[in-house]
Amino acid sequence: MQKCQSIIAGNAVASNEPPIEKRYPATGEIIAHIEPATDEILDQAVAAATLAQKSWARIDRTERGRILHKAADLMREANDELARLEVQDVGKLYSEAVSADVPSGPDALDYFASLSATMTGDHFSWEDAIGYSERIPLGVCAGIGAWNYPVQIACWKAAPALAMGNAFILKPSEETPLSGQRIAELFHEAGLPDGLFQIIHGDYRIGQAICEHPGIAKISLTGGVETGKLIMAQSASSLKKVTLELGGKSPLIV
Repeated sequence: MQKCQSIIAGNAVASNEPPIEKRYPATGEIIAHIEPATDEILDQAVAAATLAQKSWARIDRTERGRILHKAADLMREANDELARLEVQDVGKLYSEAVSADVPSGPDALDYFASLSATMTGDHFSWEDAIGYSERIPLGVCAGIGAWNYPVQIACWKAAPALAMGNAFILKPSEETPLSGQRIAELFHEAGLPDGLFQIIHGDYRIGQAICEHPGIAKISLTGGVETGKLIMAQSASSLKKVTLELGGKSPLIV
């Protein structure tokens, strides 16, 4: 039976919390046990991310882009493996996962990797004065994912944060934890420093702790409207930046 443990600074971290059963949606079979992160594990993740982010932000922007391009290449090499994990996670058709959902992840990495060297500040002048702006990383960012497109959502949220010099903590949906583990391994293989991309497992309780943690500067959520309201409220005490992708779209009449 597979164990899904949080990935902190490149290592799986055990939790003493009661495990969450991960079932294969097609059959209902239990295929993994998820070990929910505690507040102490989250603190470890934020400390590791803070340390890794400082060195990552000092790396030349072009080099950051090269590392992210390498991560995209490794994801494409593992496309079939990631697609089969997504089938186990979500229960969708393999043909959809292998041709659309999974490839969109490395595409996002490549896109933002290409932007990393060009997203610089501006300079301007008026009369006898000169001014300039500078783009600086926020620090530690976090993403809370939905169950339906776990690979795509992980990369769409992590890629811009990493490209701009931030560290990233991903909390996958507790219904779809499997692919995030593999993505973390591939990112490490590509050269991302330990602690820069981490996985925190659990349900809404660790999600709330992420929103309230003072060491996290930004939250990105994909989920429902009511969840989005909670995320905004829980993030307000520390004035986090919040990005919300909410609700359904693309309606069909059959």
